[in-house]
Amino acid sequence: MSQESIVPGELDDPAVQAAEVAEPGAVTIVVPTFNESANIRELLHLITESVPSRLPCEVVFVDDSTDDTPEVIYEAAKDCPFPVTVLHRDEPVGGLGGAVVEGIRAASSDWIVVMDGDCQHPPSLVPELVATGERAGAGLVVASRYIKGGSRAGLAGSYRVAVSRGATWLTKSLFPRKLHGISDPMSGFFAIRRSAVTADVLQPLGYKILLELAVRSRPRQVTEVPFVFQDRFAGESKSSAQEGMRFLRHLAGLRTASPVARMVGFGLIGATGFVPNLLGLWALTLAGMHYVPAEILANQFGVAWNFVLIEHLLFRDRRRHRRWWDRAGRFALLANADLVLRIPLIALFVHRFGMGALSATALALVTTFVLRFAGTEALVYLPRRGRGGPDGGRTARRARE
Repeated sequence: MSQESIVPGELDDPAVQAAEVAEPGAVTIVVPTFNESANIRELLHLITESVPSRLPCEVVFVDDSTDDTPEVIYEAAKDCPFPVTVLHRDEPVGGLGGAVVEGIRAASSDWIVVMDGDCQHPPSLVPELVATGERAGAGLVVASRYIKGGSRAGLAGSYRVAVSRGATWLTKSLFPRKLHGISDPMSGFFAIRRSAVTADVLQPLGYKILLELAVRSRPRQVTEVPFVFQDRFAGESKSSAQEGMRFLRHLAGLRTASPVARMVGFGLIGATGFVPNLLGLWALTLAGMHYVPAEILANQFGVAWNFVLIEHLLFRDRRRHRRWWDRAGRFALLANADLVLRIPLIALFVHRFGMGALSATALALVTTFVLRFAGTEALVYLPRRGRGGPDGGRTARRARE
């Protein structure tokens, strides 16, 4: 990851190039960008017009672009009366949400305001977000389209309106306690106190970073201000079916973050594994295979199905601790050990404890399920002792042009 700090005026003075970075403002505006070069000049112009005269600020762009967005930011920043920093990421881990987390780490102001780079979030609201947070003693101030005075007018078309409404309803239904008092959890425009968030606990996937913040690191006091969602200044929306799938995976990961919820999810995924298992058994016996080896082989179809779903829905954030073939092998070993262990357990419950065959089978199923879940967590997805997490191959460079 490369970093460039651009300080207003004095850009060509060698003495300034060797100086310390300018004193940060009262608010750091974090803007994640992906190919937004056509919007940068207008965005910085709007910030210049409405923020510095009311509130000292600095702007941090965290850029994942494949176009000339970083160069456009650098040129446009020369006319800005506030410091501008560009963090260009070589690997866009976590999407735009991951970019926001990098911006939070880089910020040094008391308040951090997160907004999009397409001019749909009005910079004129930045001072009000911070002032509202100070007055209310809040740690998080959300700019909401869904309270009195707010509007989603800038959403293009009935399809995007329906998707936004549906996503809002789904998230509030899944997290009624965590999202209490937040009418617009899909908003990408909010202010948060630097002391109220720990960037290291965040595990974003996609662009819904407010949802991630509210669920994993929600400040005790939250308030809202209305805002009118503007039309995009230039370019096209980055929303896509792929982003929609990332959002659903993110929801599943957040909902199964606790061990109990993860165990329930593990059980539900295991139940769905009967479908490929039975389909495989039917196909193999139809092809003439004896039912015993057919059942053993068909069970592997169910194991593979379960592994794929568990990887992407329950343990996405832990996959980096082992290589995929290591995880797959351990998971398959545990799943097949479940079959081997179940028969002796049933026999033990029947002959040693005098249980009926049906109740003994049910108890054995529950016992092996709990053991398999615990074994999957401990042997497949927990970090290996003495191994730190990867740094993603990032490099940092600070430059004063």
